[in-house]
Amino acid sequence: MSEGKKGFFGRLVEGLTKTRNNIVSGIDSIFSGFSAIDDDFYEEIEETLIMGDIGIQTTMSIVEDLRRKVKELHIKEPEECKELLINSIKDQMDLGENAYEFEHKKSVVLVIGVNGVGKTTSVGKLAGQLKDQGRKVILAAADTFRAAAIEQLTEWSNRAGVEIIAQQEGSDPAAVIYDAVAAAKSRHADVLICDTAGRLHNKKNLMEELRKINRIIDKEYADAYRETLVVLDGTTGQNALAQARQFMEVADITGIILTKLDGTAKGGIAVAIQSELGLPVKYIGIGEKIDDLQKFNADDFVNALFNVRKSEAE
Repeated sequence: MSEGKKGFFGRLVEGLTKTRNNIVSGIDSIFSGFSAIDDDFYEEIEETLIMGDIGIQTTMSIVEDLRRKVKELHIKEPEECKELLINSIKDQMDLGENAYEFEHKKSVVLVIGVNGVGKTTSVGKLAGQLKDQGRKVILAAADTFRAAAIEQLTEWSNRAGVEIIAQQEGSDPAAVIYDAVAAAKSRHADVLICDTAGRLHNKKNLMEELRKINRIIDKEYADAYRETLVVLDGTTGQNALAQARQFMEVADITGIILTKLDGTAKGGIAVAIQSELGLPVKYIGIGEKIDDLQKFNADDFVNALFNVRKSEAE
């Protein structure tokens, strides 16, 4: 494992401390406190996972899988179930290869999310990382309803060393996208990342706005690969899941950026999102620095959640 990767895994372990205390200490006490595998044993596991925001539906699937494996393998000791439980959680999160095609193609990435989830910051961090990979990136400041969003994105564009297309607060977001697409084409950009608004309380307007934006991209940039990412705040637990569901109604979501996993007790929501919505968590954020947004890896996440070191996991 590279130093950077090792460092991020360490920070992830640290960031998931509260979630781990919420879930794992409870799980460990079940494994050591029960002398037999019975219905009470499974019920305790269910309750602990639900309390960790893994979600009811996902928890039922995990426990069902655990029951089946225990039966198949004729396991009698509760302690022997821990590894099976960890693997069941990993299975719930496995949606095959998480796709990052947009990084290697001429692409347009729409990023949506409600205020305060770290959306604009995530756009800036993603731009910086793609630039470091040698990609030519242009940002579009299409969240025109907040002057702060435009200012913040301009600051990130300077920090990341990438170009930004912006207009005044209150401008038509679709007009910003139109200008940004023209700039991306004429300057041969690899990736155009669009910071868009996410006003879920006014879903009808949001839907109409996204339709307009998509029409422009379809018409003016038909050959671009499309990616639509929703940014969710990991600290909000089940509310994040509800938000993701609502955004799925208004846009063709291809993945999730899950932020603020540092210090939340609700990190289990990453499991629920992947399992219940069938949406891959593509990036996770665990801090403010540009490299604190990283590609999501289910194995690393669950190992960090249970504090299983890589050597143990292999």
